[in-house]
Amino acid sequence: MRRDTFLKSMAALAAIGSLPLSARAAVAVKMMLPANPGGGWDTTGRALGKALQDAGVASSVTYDNKGGAAGAIGLAQFVNGSKGDPNALMVMGAVMLGGIITGKPPVNLNQATPIARLTSEYNVFVLPSNSPFKTMADVVAQLKKDPGSVKWGGGSRGSTEHIAAAMIAREVGVDPAKINYVAFRGGGEATAAILGGNVTVGGSGYSEFAEYITAGKMKPIGVTSAQRLAGLDIPTLKEQGINVEIGNWRGVYGAPGITPDQRKALVASVEKAVKSKAWAEAMEKNGWTPAWLAGDAFGNFVDQEFASLRATMVKSGMV
Repeated sequence: MRRDTFLKSMAALAAIGSLPLSARAAVAVKMMLPANPGGGWDTTGRALGKALQDAGVASSVTYDNKGGAAGAIGLAQFVNGSKGDPNALMVMGAVMLGGIITGKPPVNLNQATPIARLTSEYNVFVLPSNSPFKTMADVVAQLKKDPGSVKWGGGSRGSTEHIAAAMIAREVGVDPAKINYVAFRGGGEATAAILGGNVTVGGSGYSEFAEYITAGKMKPIGVTSAQRLAGLDIPTLKEQGINVEIGNWRGVYGAPGITPDQRKALVASVEKAVKSKAWAEAMEKNGWTPAWLAGDAFGNFVDQEFASLRATMVKSGMV
């Protein structure tokens, strides 16, 4: 084949996204963030976008925040508006699975294409600095006395912090159906409510509360991990006699209807991004734990996680 003919063929393949990553030029990526600004998905998506550019696989990244219904509104827009787009990504995670279980939206995650799990972290429960309570034991004592008087603030219904609150209630002998859970559309709204004393106790990933804990504006009283988080003096729920352990994780999906080769190229792009300096800096800054899992293995994990979360939620009286 003549050189000019070969180059034209390569250019045509690259244009339709059929080439493997190593043969493709940097592309313009569209990132769906199915939550309001300021939360974990927003932070993760923007960090990934920066890493994609840092790794040279994205020439630009545009972001679309679409909060509500534990990500189901953003998911619907992504599924319906990005069909066949090899350069579209959507951030998602355990919270979306919980929201689908409780909300039963008309769209389903299996309509999109699993790309990779990126990070994992555990939920931290915090009190506003001026709270009359000082410990999780104080919160539990009030919960037992009057369940409705304790306002739990966090992400959407079905989020891991919502599930954890229900599990705590069950473990201490309180009917989970009686907990007063206040759901917010994004981490920024939840943080404002905690700082303003509009909820009794707040829950989210440590990364969302870190600056306020460091500044003394929030007091951490428990973490949902099996052991204390490295470098942090936050007691686990288990060491406080509450047998609750639940993890959170985040990942990315591609658009519906992309080809196997386009999916491989997206996986390769994301894998290159998570090896970049920008991603390493984001991981350290936010206290995320790497949890790389890609392709079909990630898709299978999501299926298993969906079944496991549903079982936990049924047991906790949430479904």
